[in-house]
Amino acid sequence: MSENTENVVVPEDARRVAFLGLGNMGGPMAANLVKAGVQVTGFDPVPEAVEAARAAGVEIAATGADAARDVDVVITMLPNGSLVKATYAGGEGSEGLLAAAKPNTLFVDCSTIDIAEAQEAAQMAKDAGFDSVDAPVSGGVVGAQNGTLAFMVGAGDAAFARVEPLLQIMGAKIVHCGDHGMGQAAKICNNMMLAITQIGAAEAFVLGERLGLDPQVQYDVMSTSTGQCWSVNVNCPVPGPVPTSPANRDFAGGFMGALMAKDLGLALSALDRENVDAVLGRTSQRLYQAYADGDGARKDFSGIIETVRADQASASLESKEDTA
Repeated sequence: MSENTENVVVPEDARRVAFLGLGNMGGPMAANLVKAGVQVTGFDPVPEAVEAARAAGVEIAATGADAARDVDVVITMLPNGSLVKATYAGGEGSEGLLAAAKPNTLFVDCSTIDIAEAQEAAQMAKDAGFDSVDAPVSGGVVGAQNGTLAFMVGAGDAAFARVEPLLQIMGAKIVHCGDHGMGQAAKICNNMMLAITQIGAAEAFVLGERLGLDPQVQYDVMSTSTGQCWSVNVNCPVPGPVPTSPANRDFAGGFMGALMAKDLGLALSALDRENVDAVLGRTSQRLYQAYADGDGARKDFSGIIETVRADQASASLESKEDTA
């Protein structure tokens, strides 16, 4: 939890929270709410996630519906929009969140999903008599752990005012981007840019390696000059310069390649729908899809540097063969 929560006052109608999705991002976010004195009831189908959340003080419910039954705010952090809508609606013997929630419950979805799906989920909540918010995040696992996430919020003014104190506990930057779906619009644009810069950082460090440049020296230059960006300063793709970056643990944990590929798929759909060319965005989508289809699905997306190295080695070999 960050220091910026000291003066946060959570209103009476937001002090009991259900949190569904307690994985790499959701677990630390729920834990920060607990640290701030918020009563959190959680659910996740993965036992390891449940045990970590329980150890952090989250009360664990048997089902998602049970978690949502007697709270003020329901927060979801799920892999895709189809699951968000299915969790809201229920079916096939499972009770939906909208049916289980008491009147005046606020629904907050922090998942990264398609704009249209976010708007459909908001309409589902409205039809059931509830207000809702889409609030996707940026900042990665480190941001979730430290309470320094950036939230991009799509909501009406009243819902935004109600949820903002909770978001301030979990994040350092909260931006009201507009009505339902606009939080997702901002997130999709942000992650497309992130993917581009992470690939750029990978290519720059691989070039530095080939030139014989010490990676610490390269980091010292890039992190303090015009090359500085989150992909270098925080998520540095080589071990050493940033001890907390996934590169120091063989790219385990972090924001998985499969999720980046998913987010870029959302960006690609938006590019096609709005007839935007975006050469680098489309190239990044192809590269990350290949990364996720290979060994990168469960590795941090900064591990794309391994693909860059492999491609460079292959190109060098072909060049030698051509000149032999």
